[in-house]
Amino acid sequence: QVQLDQFGGGSVQAGDSLRLSCVFSGMPFTDYNMAWFRQVLGREREFVAFISWGGSQRIYADSVEGRFTISRDNAEYTVYLQMNSLKPEDSGVYYCGATRIRTTDVWQYVNWGKGTQVTVYS
Repeated sequence: QVQLDQFGGGSVQAGDSLRLSCVFSGMPFTDYNMAWFRQVLGREREFVAFISWGGSQRIYADSVEGRFTISRDNAEYTVYLQMNSLKPEDSGVYYCGATRIRTTDVWQYVNWGKGTQVTVYS
């Protein structure tokens, strides 16, 4: 079965950058589209960024467009989220997800990493 292991996160000052990584195993990596979601206490998990199996198609939430970049290295079975110009409202637990369907809908994702905390201070 698919397993996703996340790395990165931490606490930074507003305007700084972070990079998250998610390592995929258990199934052929190129069979899966990948995405990042984030969640804060008391709120729904929200979509952040999507990348297709080949890496050419990318979709971003309006709130992160122009600041975040999603990428993948299929040779290393890894998807990344580069986060620049971070804002306090970017704070939350970030989750890597995998799906065989081209979608940004959270309910279509059945394989998840365990999450990593990102905290941005003003």
